[in-house]
Amino acid sequence: MEAGDSQSMFLPFLLMFASIYLVAYLFLFRRWSRDQRPDASSCLTSLFHGTPAALLALRAVLSNPSFAGGDLALAAPNTAAEDLVLDFSTAYFAVDLLHYLVFLRHETLFIAHHLATLYVFATCRAAARRGAYGLLALEVLAEATSLAQNLWTLAGMRRAQGSPAAARAHAALSLPFYVAYTAMRGVLGPLWFVKMVRFYAAAGRQSGLPAWAWVSWSVVIGAGILLSVLWVANLWLAYFRDRIHSSKTKEQ
Repeated sequence: MEAGDSQSMFLPFLLMFASIYLVAYLFLFRRWSRDQRPDASSCLTSLFHGTPAALLALRAVLSNPSFAGGDLALAAPNTAAEDLVLDFSTAYFAVDLLHYLVFLRHETLFIAHHLATLYVFATCRAAARRGAYGLLALEVLAEATSLAQNLWTLAGMRRAQGSPAAARAHAALSLPFYVAYTAMRGVLGPLWFVKMVRFYAAAGRQSGLPAWAWVSWSVVIGAGILLSVLWVANLWLAYFRDRIHSSKTKEQ
């Protein structure tokens, strides 16, 4: 079944993610500080998106009839399973974008990231109607570390409030999270991205994917990968700086 024949699940998913966020904000985190409640609610909502999205995307990629065709699958028409994942993730990013616009309007990079992601998913789903295979393979890599990232973030928030248990959890999660994030978004993601761009550039019009689509997606995804690499690089710098400082403190 191609994209034009698959029923959109965007609105039901939008309602689901909005409900999760509101329940988290109004009830689950009502005792948290005013500054932390929105971020904690966003993290919980992300927990309901990240790992499920990675699993759904992996299932959609592996079940694509063009999977055995190698690189040709990168421009294959979207399947119903792929459209479902696109609707699922588009709804999540729409809710999280609203979270940033309401509570964190100064976070311009995150707002730009969400707008760019929504552009790629929405145009793949509704305009190009093909090419989801390559995008969802990237989503598998991007969301593979989502669970660890959200737990790490939540632990960091509680650590800032003086929780010893949260501080220990944050310290225990940091190294494995940094390693996994670097592997997925700093190594495997860029390699897959290069593979996609090389195929689109070589295939041209024969791929069936409009030039405006793959060119704009390449710019957006390339910028996103660069920002991810810079972000995790800063985490590594802070990690090793703290280790060096701790070592010097012990020696004294």
